[in-house]
Amino acid sequence: MRVATKYAHLFTLTDDTGIFQHSLYSIPDPSKGYTTDDNARAAIAATMLYQVYREEVYLSLLRRYLSFLIYAQNEEGFFRNFMNYNREFTEKKGSEDCFGRSLWALGYLLNVPFSDESYHNVAIRLLEKALFNVKKLYSLRGKAYSLIGLSLIYNSEAFEFDRGEIRDLVKSLSQDLLKSYYKNREENWKWFEDQMTYSNAILPWSLLKAYTVTKDEEVLRVAKESMDFLGSVTFKDGYFKPIGCKGWYKKGGKRAEFDEQPIEACESALMYIEAYRVFGEEEYLNKAKKCYRWFLGENSQNISLVDEETGGCYDGITEDGVNLNEGAESLISLIMTDMVVNHSSKVFK
Repeated sequence: MRVATKYAHLFTLTDDTGIFQHSLYSIPDPSKGYTTDDNARAAIAATMLYQVYREEVYLSLLRRYLSFLIYAQNEEGFFRNFMNYNREFTEKKGSEDCFGRSLWALGYLLNVPFSDESYHNVAIRLLEKALFNVKKLYSLRGKAYSLIGLSLIYNSEAFEFDRGEIRDLVKSLSQDLLKSYYKNREENWKWFEDQMTYSNAILPWSLLKAYTVTKDEEVLRVAKESMDFLGSVTFKDGYFKPIGCKGWYKKGGKRAEFDEQPIEACESALMYIEAYRVFGEEEYLNKAKKCYRWFLGENSQNISLVDEETGGCYDGITEDGVNLNEGAESLISLIMTDMVVNHSSKVFK
């Protein structure tokens, strides 16, 4: 099966503005508009698809998503997030998660060779405006996503920034995560907060990425300890089962069983692939593969989230089955997980 057919829903969800946030079943829902969150991650997914399959259609998508990021950046260098169908942003400044995810996307682009230097030049231009704001970040996940981006920027060959300054930012943000970890860590709770909520894997993963820059052994130790604790929660029955978004998991309480979200499988796979690269332990590679197989039916409901007819991905696992809507975040999560687990030699240096 050709990849353009396999992931045809990516083209269905994308118009000349960017990728739609939601769909009603498999049909794009313009009433919900677009987000920079999705377009930033779609830029990574499209780039990965191009790295693996070298087809021009994916560069065409990347140009659209990158154009969206250009429009999303405000005068202060932050990124607006929510846009309605009339191409009007509904806020002056998006979330810190949105800012960090944008840095991640732009940093990723800097590590990919393109024959057209416009991709790197645009990424550099947007980063020049954005980096000033890293020191203003407050939220833990905003800092973690930014750490991913900063580490990619630091390690890129297309480097146009002061390495010392980037390294200092990485050290500062990683220390902020360590402070939060030590504040909340207990013997039976080795975590950064007093509850596990969304995008949990991004926290250990960001410290693994920070280690590639700073070589700080304490950062690496906390990354491994927290990652293994997260794994003890999400792999109890031998298959991957993320914490549900209906209630999350508070320290001392019971974890929510549903709804299970595709983004958790994706970011966990990214974390474990990075851990495999750092530690060389097969256990982490096997867990990354299980995160991918979660999409294919190795999950709590024994049901595939992949819509073979449309090339889409269902929006999550509920107590009654699957959520039959096929939005952007779910599809992007599937694509990125497939690329990093099954084609890692092509999407990572």
